[in-house]
Amino acid sequence: MHHSPAARDGFQAVEALRQLVRLLHDSSRMAQGRTGISGAQLFVLRVLADHPGLSINDLAERTMTHQSSVSVVVSRLLARGLVGRQPSPDDRRRQLVTLTARGRALHRTSPAVVQERIVDAVRKLSPARRHGLAEGLRALAKALGVSRRGATMFFEDDKVPAGTVPAPSRRRRPASARGTRKSKAHA
Repeated sequence: MHHSPAARDGFQAVEALRQLVRLLHDSSRMAQGRTGISGAQLFVLRVLADHPGLSINDLAERTMTHQSSVSVVVSRLLARGLVGRQPSPDDRRRQLVTLTARGRALHRTSPAVVQERIVDAVRKLSPARRHGLAEGLRALAKALGVSRRGATMFFEDDKVPAGTVPAPSRRRRPASARGTRKSKAHA
């Protein structure tokens, strides 16, 4: 059976997406099983081990993730006692995330996660290939109606664990979303 080049390209694109999702899923399950934390949490832990004392924005850049998504993951790591926050020596208003002794111990016994390989591979693509990949994936997301809101890290939901507070976001909610919620006393 002969397929047109367009049909073959479509098949190969969907097949590559399946392979990547499977690789990410398997890596996340393996990380959870071996360390008790998600692949996304382990990825952030490993980045912090290689680059101690990063801000949330620095972590977002190094993981190629939206700041709010990294903040949620850091909140989970804080809740588990694997990371801590401390003021930057250069700017006391800026908080740096560091590994705790427990975080360093877990890192020493943790496996690499596929997110590290993906980020490294994307960085190594030529600028033209990286641009083409970004354009193609953005077009696919748009065709699927995916919102432009920052997505969570792979296989990590965006609910913050109880008892923790994520890093403050510098973005404000739109005016239409502020002040529209009634308090329980008035409900």
